[in-house]
Amino acid sequence: MLDLSADVRTLTAALVDTESVSGDERALADAIEHALRGLPHLAVERDGDAIVARTGLGRARRVVIAGHIDTVPIVGNVPSYVAGGRLYGCGTSDMKSGVAVQLKLAASVPEPVHDATYVFYDCEEIEAERNGLRRLANTHPEWLDGDFAVLMEPTGGVIEGGCQGTMRVDVIAHGKRAHSARSWMGENAIHGAGRVLDVLRDYTPREPEVEGLRFHEGLNAVFVSGGVAGNVIPDECVVTVNYRFAPDLTVQDAEDHLREVFSGFDVRVTDAAPPARPGLDDPAAAEFVRTVGAGRARAKLGWTDVARMAELGIPAVNYGPGEPSLAHTRDESVELDAIVAAETRMIGWLTGTG
Repeated sequence: MLDLSADVRTLTAALVDTESVSGDERALADAIEHALRGLPHLAVERDGDAIVARTGLGRARRVVIAGHIDTVPIVGNVPSYVAGGRLYGCGTSDMKSGVAVQLKLAASVPEPVHDATYVFYDCEEIEAERNGLRRLANTHPEWLDGDFAVLMEPTGGVIEGGCQGTMRVDVIAHGKRAHSARSWMGENAIHGAGRVLDVLRDYTPREPEVEGLRFHEGLNAVFVSGGVAGNVIPDECVVTVNYRFAPDLTVQDAEDHLREVFSGFDVRVTDAAPPARPGLDDPAAAEFVRTVGAGRARAKLGWTDVARMAELGIPAVNYGPGEPSLAHTRDESVELDAIVAAETRMIGWLTGTG
């Protein structure tokens, strides 16, 4: 049971103490659904372990406030505890503090100045195919209709516009297999892959400015695989490379760039997700930045589901009380005052009093 009348800090702790590792969110989804169905001003829908609650006041603008309810695997960091003005525990930063703010908004603002849609979804921390927001976009896109969206991702209380795209490719060096006692009769693919690493060492990432925000790209090897046996010269070595690219590029642009960078090698795309442009010139986004962020915003250095909202044609930003540098760590925590500050700012925005 979740008490939505509780202080937002207490509510965050209750969410953290309800374990919800990706793929096992049912208990928390049940609790959120039960709590929201007790609010007469909201229409509540459910798909799997994703919950959507909406006001229906006929306002001129509808805003979507979304957050994922799953966490990475627990490493002895549940239940939560408080120390030094911080709440510690798995998911405190990414992103149950943001979800707590969502729930408080849903409960305490029955007549927002904009119609509000609150989305609580599952399986964000694992492969994209299982992402709950992706599932909703495919099965119930009308539930996500809106003019502007806020993803309650951890941002340290700073509005972050857009997001980077991400692409993984296998860069394959080919050789010729031979007995290691007669290595000169073969061609060592692992040695050949050294040229891939040379390219990566010499690569200078772009830092483009997109719609007034400075992005910082990255190109890095994340896996190396090769070898047949201890007495065999290998004929193939695969270097898996991750490219984080700015939103002035499309997925196709990113692929074209990597094929040019690794010219002469076999390059195979294994995974890709598009970026999202900041879109802060949209009137609803500009209002949010002005009201909640005091006019300040920075680039999101990472991929988030703002990209999925952008694919639906909905301008979106990232904003939450959690700290991204602490996400997924054993000592994950969030500043208690930051949760309260996020709640206060968001209430001011939704009530028109901010």
